[in-house]
Amino acid sequence: MGLISGLFRKRSYTTITGSQLQKMMNNNNILILDVRSSGEYKGGHIPNARNISVDTLSSKLPTLNLYTDSEIVAYCSSGGRSARACDILSKNGFNKVYNLSGGIYFYKGKLTKN
Repeated sequence: MGLISGLFRKRSYTTITGSQLQKMMNNNNILILDVRSSGEYKGGHIPNARNISVDTLSSKLPTLNLYTDSEIVAYCSSGGRSARACDILSKNGFNKVYNLSGGIYFYKGKLTKN
């Protein structure tokens, strides 16, 4: 895809706020995907988030097949890596993909460490 067409390509995911994520978390059929490094994840993450680095996401897509029609919210530190992750997911048949605007710093809930 050329640079110009890439600039005008329609995004196939939705950007959400931290408060929207907190409302969505009541849904049992949601996957929260932390696409940061494992070290960042261990330093603090959104409860029940699954950690798959954006750099390894493409190779780990088969492990997410159960979530093809589920809501998937990706987040990172600021929103850049999670936007890339959302593009990867959308292009590979995941239908309800969301990017947390501003990353983990805009999530207002308590973080879990492990």
